[in-house]
Amino acid sequence: MNNNNNPFHTPDEDLQEQGFSWGDFGRKIFKGDKVIWSVFIALCVISLVEIFSATSTIVYRQQHIWGPVLRHAMFLIAGVGVILLIHNIPYRYFSSLIFVLLGAILLLILTPFIGTSVNGAERWISFMGITIQPSEIAKISLMGTIAFLLSRQNGSNDALLFKWMIGLMIVVTGIIALDNLSTAILLFGVCYLLMFIGNVKLMRLLKVAGAGVAVILLFLLLLNVIPESWTDDGPLSRLGTWQNRIEHFGSRNELSEEEYFTITDENYQVAHAKIAISNGGLLGVFPGNSTERDFLPQAYSDFIYAIIIEEMGLVGGLFVLMLYVIILIRAGMIARKTEKLFPKYLVLGSAMMLSIQAFINMAVAVNLIPVTGQPLPLISRGGTSTLITCAYFGLMLSADRFGIGKKKNEEPVESTVERDDEREETSSSEALEEEKVNQTAQPA
Repeated sequence: MNNNNNPFHTPDEDLQEQGFSWGDFGRKIFKGDKVIWSVFIALCVISLVEIFSATSTIVYRQQHIWGPVLRHAMFLIAGVGVILLIHNIPYRYFSSLIFVLLGAILLLILTPFIGTSVNGAERWISFMGITIQPSEIAKISLMGTIAFLLSRQNGSNDALLFKWMIGLMIVVTGIIALDNLSTAILLFGVCYLLMFIGNVKLMRLLKVAGAGVAVILLFLLLLNVIPESWTDDGPLSRLGTWQNRIEHFGSRNELSEEEYFTITDENYQVAHAKIAISNGGLLGVFPGNSTERDFLPQAYSDFIYAIIIEEMGLVGGLFVLMLYVIILIRAGMIARKTEKLFPKYLVLGSAMMLSIQAFINMAVAVNLIPVTGQPLPLISRGGTSTLITCAYFGLMLSADRFGIGKKKNEEPVESTVERDDEREETSSSEALEEEKVNQTAQPA
């Protein structure tokens, strides 16, 4: 019976008759490591569910229930496009990230003068209605630049490249630290670990570590001696923020029971995060039933992990944690199979940036470290951060596709036959020589 006359004939059946299958289409589009893709999809699903639940305060202001989650979904879709673009580009082209870094440094310098203030911090630049965060661009470009410079070490230029790497790290993180100290520490730490993996001489790294400890001690000293009146307003206002965070975090063991359970302006975020975690229990109250999302100011960003535990319980929180651990483990496996140094360092740097930032966000939510303002990669609500996070996934997939050297195939059939012929000729000649020796040895 002709399919054209069949009213129940579907377009999918036409495609199947033409040799088309959705599985082949997916494999052609979504190339690269399947585990990395699976983790990415899982994080996107969790993100959509939790953003829909945690943005109740934004929904109340906008009077549009689907507005926040649709905005986030659009960024995730754009992020998938970023991954599909980047993971089809051979890794060698990412050496040009040095030029992106120069542009990011320029934007970081201009941000205090032309930037937009959000929550008291000038970290964004608005251009034609588009808001970008230069520090996120600087993070990925500096990491890629350090990975490239490490891959160019040959024994004779190690000292020069080390000076370039440290110089770039100090300049970029120094500018970022003026308004976002936690991001600066995260970026410097990841690049430092990348240098350790990249076989930079241990003595040089120890000198950098010693200088870093001295800077941290000096910073803590300044926080203790600078009068509070100096940090109320102006360029030192961020120091006042860190003064309050460190003092409150360090004095929690000295509080009385009544003071510990009293919610104040200083401990408002941490206290409600603890309540959210307590409400979650083992299995949680299920998505959409959170109560603390209405009290946490950054329930959809800095403290979204507390909302995840409240709604999905300890089991859901551990599952999300394991997703970032899997990223680290899988990146290590890809790097181990990668023969070239640049993609090896690129995949490791990307994985460390994502995972360490996630661990910091989780540690803040459970009150292990002071509040830092680091979002949970790919799950927290964001624009530039979401796209840059997807770019890290794209870099890992590109390194997996183009960086893994092909194993040596089995020898060609022709060469194998030739070697077999040579062995046969050799064995026959050896047999003739043995017969001659035996005939000579026999008595006349």
